[in-house]
Amino acid sequence: MKNLKILLLLIGAITCFQCEESKETSQKTVKLERQNNEGVVGANGMVVTAHPLATKVGLEVLKNGGNAFDAAVAVQYALAVVLPKAGNIGGGGYMVYRTSDGEKGALDFRETAPAAASRDMFIEFETDSVLRQKALLGHLAACIPGTVDGMEQIHKKFGGLTFTELIQPAIDFAKHGFAVTDYDASTFNNAQEQFRAVNDSTMIFLKDSLWVEGDSLIQKDLAKTLERIRDNGRAGFYEGETAQYIVDEMQSGDGIITKEDLKNYKSVWREPIEGIYRDSFNIVSMPPSSSGGIIIVQQLKGSDAYDFEKMGHNSVETVHVMTELQRRAYADRAEHMGDMDFYDVPIDMLLDDEYIASRNSSIQMDKATPSNEIKAGSVEKIESLETTHFSIVDKEGNAVSITTTLVGYFGCKVLVDNAGFFLNNEMNNFSLKPGFPNIFGLVGGEANSIAPGKRMLSSMSPTIIEKNGDLYMVVGTPGGSTIINVIYENIVNVIDHGMTMQEAVDAKKHHSQWLPDQIVVENGALDSLALEKLKSMGHAIRITEQLGRTEAILVRPDGSYEGAADNTRTGDAVAEGY
Repeated sequence: MKNLKILLLLIGAITCFQCEESKETSQKTVKLERQNNEGVVGANGMVVTAHPLATKVGLEVLKNGGNAFDAAVAVQYALAVVLPKAGNIGGGGYMVYRTSDGEKGALDFRETAPAAASRDMFIEFETDSVLRQKALLGHLAACIPGTVDGMEQIHKKFGGLTFTELIQPAIDFAKHGFAVTDYDASTFNNAQEQFRAVNDSTMIFLKDSLWVEGDSLIQKDLAKTLERIRDNGRAGFYEGETAQYIVDEMQSGDGIITKEDLKNYKSVWREPIEGIYRDSFNIVSMPPSSSGGIIIVQQLKGSDAYDFEKMGHNSVETVHVMTELQRRAYADRAEHMGDMDFYDVPIDMLLDDEYIASRNSSIQMDKATPSNEIKAGSVEKIESLETTHFSIVDKEGNAVSITTTLVGYFGCKVLVDNAGFFLNNEMNNFSLKPGFPNIFGLVGGEANSIAPGKRMLSSMSPTIIEKNGDLYMVVGTPGGSTIINVIYENIVNVIDHGMTMQEAVDAKKHHSQWLPDQIVVENGALDSLALEKLKSMGHAIRITEQLGRTEAILVRPDGSYEGAADNTRTGDAVAEGY
């Protein structure tokens, strides 16, 4: 391991020139391996993340004897430094895993509401209006972070290398700095006004001039926070000096997180959602507090009744059918899903074959079903686009799929003074008031109302697929409410349309979520004739530039791994294998 430590220290201390050279090399590797529309291929292991430096850290862990879980912990902490807008220790997320011997499970390290939170805390009673901005920006928007506890639980259960070895690369990135990419710089620049609104003028992400590609980002306070976690585990974050910094920050801005809230936080091990597609494929995904696993399985079971291969990729028929399936599943999300530690989610009913067939029996091939005819009800809050996902498989065949979030760009935009990390704005993902529409046009439901200790409903959907009992695919994406359907389409693209993993990831996507009653279509996914035909069937269409940013791995017929990173949209995603 001595060589690994030396290599990672060198990575942490790289100059801006070296970092840019590294990025260029990674991009060249991806382009080289994408000949014949295939992603990066590796025989022994694969790491796919949203940032080239995090990908390299994970791959080095695998090469030096660590397993997929070790690499996941190292990647998560690296992302907390090199991808501040979404990678985090101030947020939370989910893991779905499959070990080499076929054991499957899920870890819910989603954030929880503070003890002082209340159902109507964002309602102005005199006017009965919703204080939406307070749930988005500033201290009151933050919930108890879960990432640090989650990583400790993963390492204790599955880790092979020492925790010090896994977190050290992140410490070195924070302490010595790294060169920001063009994408990093644009995210920093876009958030300047909001940074100033809730931080003092010394905050390290504030600049009088624009951030540009190649600027060095050094985060000394974050390095010290990570060192406390390295030396004391979860207690180095949820107790002691770091906990005091969080509480001090809360008190400076009318936040409500306390020392007791932090100390009492616990991740939860859960049984994954599973379901069969096309007889041979077993879908393994996240249970509530995620809505993703249930909806993905519902949609795939519904898809079994249709020959998508014959209908064609992104044809009018295929898009129409998938939209109808999506509408019905998202309507179920509204009525039945929430944190199952607080709400009795009827999982067996929602996944029952007869129930799904009955729900879909009203689908007509020649016209859209208006959403108000499917079900009247409410839809809970969902997170914004600023989430990140990574997929990892090691040489033994252990597979990890992890999605984490701060919710919005840089969460609530509050950088904890003296601790150097952003807090989430997860309060925005609860139902702030029954019937109140969120930024996606969805209205809030009682199942996802605010309560102390409760986890807010999510669309994050880390997923693993088995084929005839063997590992087949690891997949996930950011994208708020669109996460579920982007994963659904990636699965269909590979299984039904015969695409490589890279082709599936790169393919243009479409999305519908019951309310608002429309299909959101990526620009270029459908030609003008197809769009007009869908409109004539009663579908409303909205064109967008981006749906999701998938990071995925596919097991090829020869047993090697194809890693697919989404470089067709925004970001610096990279796949690397060996």
